[in-house]
Amino acid sequence: MDLLNTLVDKGLRRELPTREEALAVLATSDDDLLDVVAAAGKVRRQWFGRRVKLNYLVNLKSGLCPEDCSYCSQRLGSKAGILKYTWLKPDEASKAAAAGVAGGAKRVCLVASGRGPTDRDVDRVTRTIEAIKEQNEGVEVCACLGLLSDGQADRLRSAGADAYNHNLNTSEETYGAITTTHTYADRVETVQQAQAAGLSACSGLIAGMGESDKDLVDVVFALRDLDPDSVPVNFLIPFEGTPLAKEWNLTPQRCLRILAMVRFVCPDVEVRLAGGREVHLRSMQPLALHLVNSIFLGDYLTSEGQAGQADLDMIADAGFEVEGAGTTTLPRHRADALGGGCGSQAATPEKAGGCGSHEPSGASGCGSHGGGGGCGPCGGHGEPEPADAGESVPAGRTETAPRTETAGAARTDLVAVRRRGAGTDLAPNA
Repeated sequence: MDLLNTLVDKGLRRELPTREEALAVLATSDDDLLDVVAAAGKVRRQWFGRRVKLNYLVNLKSGLCPEDCSYCSQRLGSKAGILKYTWLKPDEASKAAAAGVAGGAKRVCLVASGRGPTDRDVDRVTRTIEAIKEQNEGVEVCACLGLLSDGQADRLRSAGADAYNHNLNTSEETYGAITTTHTYADRVETVQQAQAAGLSACSGLIAGMGESDKDLVDVVFALRDLDPDSVPVNFLIPFEGTPLAKEWNLTPQRCLRILAMVRFVCPDVEVRLAGGREVHLRSMQPLALHLVNSIFLGDYLTSEGQAGQADLDMIADAGFEVEGAGTTTLPRHRADALGGGCGSQAATPEKAGGCGSHEPSGASGCGSHGGGGGCGPCGGHGEPEPADAGESVPAGRTETAPRTETAGAARTDLVAVRRRGAGTDLAPNA
């Protein structure tokens, strides 16, 4: 197919495809799907070899967010039956992070619900970062706290944070239909503040919210312009009790085409398969490893993922390997541009690992967005502390609802709410 040959050539040269070419990838037929995956896989292997970076998520503060993001189970007015708790203490968060590091995670993502951090919140998070760094040598730490105020990114960087996540989520044109309590421009500004402070920027999208192909291409091209080092691709987990509960628009084939399009537009960027992969890709998850070079493992912020060991087995069975010590995630030209920050060790396409230094021994981790995102989209800004921070948690895995047969009804049978790990007395899915 001439289109795919052109896109491979451009990807190997780090040349931006046209919008028409990106749209054409999304419009390819299921008959051509394996050709699309194979083509994007050539680009992935050029810049990242066959390595897969493991990421682990720690939910520092869950639920009761004052923002109205329609996709999020932690949103204002959400009736989703999720865990709600206030800030974890630094030692609690460090203990949770250690579970992920022991499982092979090279990056720990610290997420807090809310609009954005107060200065007091930043103090809390800096103490947590310091505790994690002290107890886990070489681990990368990414903060995800929402909209940043002046100087906060610098404080996080000074505390040892390597990266900051804030997703654009969808196109600027349709953003107002998803969220009304802050703007698309607010999100762009926060990513730019993180970059200005010397933090590695992590910013991505959520697919499956009813957007058009044009919206998907618009947000990915906007991300290319922002030039983050990591692009998490999330697939909406439609939680009961949220406005998007009935948005089941994705097929495994559609998800793979979206991932391939992102890889062609962002060839040398860490493309991370994040929330919702188990729900929407299902048995086709291994094919996605030919497109992405990074995944969240185990449980997500408010929903359960598949067992970490199952993910490790999937990586090995598909012919890939977990990134080990002494390698960097990013190709040399991107790692050098960070100037000694995260990903600063020299790397070649054949040796392209992550910043951490821990060999895998049975993985865990998470994705996010509350309703299926990738390092959650919000933080915590001035909202009252929840009174139910010590909420009791049922033992074991939450039972999922019975399958709904009514046409158009939400598929609650596919969503299991997280009831273990950080914020509970139960061990994480590691």
